[in-house]
Amino acid sequence: MVKDPFRIRDHVPEFDDIVAEIVRRSAETRAKVPMAADVPYGPDGTETVDLFFPQGKRDHLPVHMFIHGGYWRMFSKRDYSYVADTVTDAGAIAVIVDYALMPSVRMATIVDQIRRARQWIHDHLASYGGDPGQLTVSGHSAGAHLATMLFDDNSRPSAIKGALLLGGIYDLRPLQESFLAAEIAITDDEVERFSPINHRFDPGVAVEISVGAEETPPFHSQAATLAERFEGQGLAVSRTSLAGANHMSSVRDLGIAGTGAASSLARLLGV
Repeated sequence: MVKDPFRIRDHVPEFDDIVAEIVRRSAETRAKVPMAADVPYGPDGTETVDLFFPQGKRDHLPVHMFIHGGYWRMFSKRDYSYVADTVTDAGAIAVIVDYALMPSVRMATIVDQIRRARQWIHDHLASYGGDPGQLTVSGHSAGAHLATMLFDDNSRPSAIKGALLLGGIYDLRPLQESFLAAEIAITDDEVERFSPINHRFDPGVAVEISVGAEETPPFHSQAATLAERFEGQGLAVSRTSLAGANHMSSVRDLGIAGTGAASSLARLLGV
């Protein structure tokens, strides 16, 4: 039987072990890194961010926004607090974003939430010692998809300096024939409206597109296609294949100094 290339459990035997590890490490991060938890960016209970701060004085610090994955239907910001270790070690404020999950809401709601979270950062991070003019963003899997929605045509001027897109989905159509059809039932309208390969983007954003070398073929081909689209629209683009990394180990490594993913994030943050 052919395995579904989008069903990560079928291709990452250590899936549950990695999830347990990142949840544990996230709890450790929340215990040791200065933070402001569950700050609302909108009226719905799912519309909150966690802010993590580097040690020392907070004055015009760079700001980094991280968007978690889970195929738009699982995980939360609390599972990814550990990403703040790399961000705060680089001297930046980490903003880990929560959003509502499918199928309780549709893609349009989630995209709107992510854009409003970005606007909240622009309007409010100065009061936390951040400089919204130094805003970068990263996302993993569905989070990488959502990150692109922050610097597409609908969001100009994007106010995003740079983006790290890790293991992302940029063409939603193949998901209609995947295991996700039964779980979130992506519609033809959502494919057309929210596939990044159909969009135009802010040419002022520098983008790194990263994929674990051990990811399944669609993640590599979609990354290549998006890179071509970006380059054709004048964006500065780099592509990185993370040696030895799969879909889950790549995101785990965002919080481990010296790994490929953490090094990519550090480059984005300018260290």
